[in-house]
This record gives sequence, C-alpha cells and structure tokens, in this order.
Amino acid sequence: APGTMSGSGSEKPQPSQAAEDGQQEAEQDWAAAKAFYDNQVTQRVRPPKPQNAITVAVSSRALFNLVEEQRIYEEQGLEKYVEYQQNNENVILKPGPAFYFVKALERVNARLLELYPDDEERFDIVLMTNNHAQVGVRLINSINHYGLTIERFCMTGGESPIGYLTAYLTNLYLSADCDKVQEAIEAGIASATMFTANKDVVYSDTQLRVAFDGDAVIFSDESEQIFKQQGLDRFFEHEQLNENKPLAQGPLKGFLEDLGKLQKKFYAKNERLNCPIRTYLVTARSAASSGARVLKTLRSWGLEIDEALFLAGAPKGPVLVKIRPHIFFDDQMFHIEGAQKLGTIAAHVPYGIAQKHQKST
Repeated sequence: APGTMSGSGSEKPQPSQAAEDGQQEAEQDWAAAKAFYDNQVTQRVRPPKPQNAITVAVSSRALFNLVEEQRIYEEQGLEKYVEYQQNNENVILKPGPAFYFVKALERVNARLLELYPDDEERFDIVLMTNNHAQVGVRLINSINHYGLTIERFCMTGGESPIGYLTAYLTNLYLSADCDKVQEAIEAGIASATMFTANKDVVYSDTQLRVAFDGDAVIFSDESEQIFKQQGLDRFFEHEQLNENKPLAQGPLKGFLEDLGKLQKKFYAKNERLNCPIRTYLVTARSAASSGARVLKTLRSWGLEIDEALFLAGAPKGPVLVKIRPHIFFDDQMFHIEGAQKLGTIAAHVPYGIAQKHQKST
C-alpha cells in the first residue's frame, strides 16, 4: 500500500465487515461526487482517485515562500497572521522550495495524459496545511496565478495533518516543519523537510530529476549504524560479507518505486530516450568497497536507477550542481547544508541513527 514501510512478506490481516462496508460506502461517495463533476462542463482534468494516484502532499510553506508570514505568526500571533494574509490575499506568493518540484510533477502528468488519456496512475498534488481556512483565498489566488493543478486542499486549522495524510493514501509528504515530518515518518509515510537553496538555479523544464541518498533514505540505516558505532573498516567488512543479502527498505524506497512505475509507462510507448523522469543515487559509499550490495539490492527489488554516483566520502554539493535535481533527499544535515550552499533544493529525511548525531533546525 502507498505510504507504508512494512515488509512485503508480512501476513495481511483479513478486513473486517465494518471495514468492507466503509470501503463500499467510500466507493459510493466517490461515484456520486464523480457523477456530479462529470455533469459540469469544464476543460479541467479530473483529479485521479487516491487509490490510483501517486499522492504528493505539500505544505503551504514548502510550496510558497512564507518566511515573512511565518515571522509575523511567531512574533505577533495567529490573529495578526490571519489578518495579514487576508489583507494581502491579492498579493501573489513567491515560489517556495517545493515549487519547481511540483511544476515538474505536473509536466510529467501532462505527458502521461497524452499517452494514456484514460489512465489515473499519475501524480496528484494535495495542499496539506495546518493553516486556517481564512488563509485559503491567498493560497488559491497564488496557485491559479502560476497555473498549478492543485484541486485538493486540506486546511487543518492548527491540527496535525498526519491523520489526513493516511486517509489520502499519501505517497510523499513535503513540509517546512521538521516536527510534522518526524511525526509522518513515525507513521510510516515517506516524508522530508524542505530547505530552500541559497542560490537561484535554472531547473530542467522537460525532465523531473530526483536525487536520493542511499542509506537511511532508499535503504534502512542498518549499515549506517555499523559505520557510526564501529567505524569505516568494520562497515566495509560488513558490506562485503553481506554483499548478496539485500538491504532492508528505507522510508523513500516506495517513492523511488512509484517513479519507476511511471518510467515504465513511458518505456512501454517507446519513450525511454525521451522519458520525462530521471532518478539519481548520490551516495557517500565507495563503489569498490561497498557499492555492490547497493546495486544488488536495487536489482532484487526490480528497481532501476538511471544514474548511480558513488562519491567515497567526497562532498555531494558539486555533483548535485551538475545534476540540478528538482529535489535531493538525504538523512544528514551536513549533506543538506552542503547541497543548499551550492544551490540545490534539499529535503531532509529524519530517519535512522544519524538523527542521534544531529538536530534538524
């Protein structure tokens, strides 16, 4: 199921009658809503059903630059913040750290719709914010100004969005709030804290580029634990001894899988060379000493990664400048900050042993 991190070998509990009835009721509600919308004359593409979609939930502070607004909230309180937002609801918000990633997702959707007009397996972007509904008009005005296709809003009025993330079958949650991201990771939802790049970079507008760190991001932190607790030599030894034993999955494995599923849809239409999605593994591992296990793990999962860069401890920032990803996921703030300084939009995944050695701010 999307958004879960449980192993595929676990036994699935049989659904109760109440759960089945609930599912049936949800299907009927969906059919009724769809029938209503289908009767409206419009050129807009219908949002896909959550069961079929790859749902990416984005907070308002990840999608837009709300630094000034956040300062007002923290210094003057909620009422002044809401008043400011309402007084400025016709002032368009500037792009935030997730903005270009969301634009790239929508371009992939446009290509998918050309090739598969009746298929719902595509990205669905949901604005998931703990803002109060009174702030919604400014967000809607800004979304419409940029021509973004975000039909689903979830404005929780100060409440935690985690329950809604689960209800929406969220495949990826991006927020500027590290506490909410931590909560989502603990609930088994792929999630990361967004950080704005320190330089303006031109991103590809024809290809979604997603870069992942390996350990504690695509894979579990099992090997990272050995490195942190027993040192580099013991880590190399462990990886060579276990070369043919696949690593356990990490929090972002599911999202890499989702990207792979969509890539295969383009390959099926003979679009491999023109595929609008490209994935990168950017790892501090060295290829000769500990790379084989990583590649064999991906192979055992049936996953392809387009480019694998084994940096053997060299800084990641310069390589990321060359790739120019719309988003780079890493579990260590050291790498996030290095990427940020050189203009990469980075997303911190608060998972695994590295979190005991650092505190996200």
